[in-house]
Amino acid sequence: MNPGPILTIAGSDSGGGAGLQQDLKVFTVLGSYGSSVVTALTAQNTLGVHAVEPVAPDFVGKQLDAVLE
Repeated sequence: MNPGPILTIAGSDSGGGAGLQQDLKVFTVLGSYGSSVVTALTAQNTLGVHAVEPVAPDFVGKQLDAVLE
């Protein structure tokens, strides 16, 4: 059974272990594909989060509009 497309609205984890990167991996395991709206950029690794840069709310909205169009 294919659950269809799935949307994640999340931060981006530069280490790949969390955030939208991990969400997209899970969607693949479920046999689906994902689209994403990025809410924050992070500089992180397995030792911790070094910095977080939020995405401007207006741009988050533009991403959401684009993927739902």
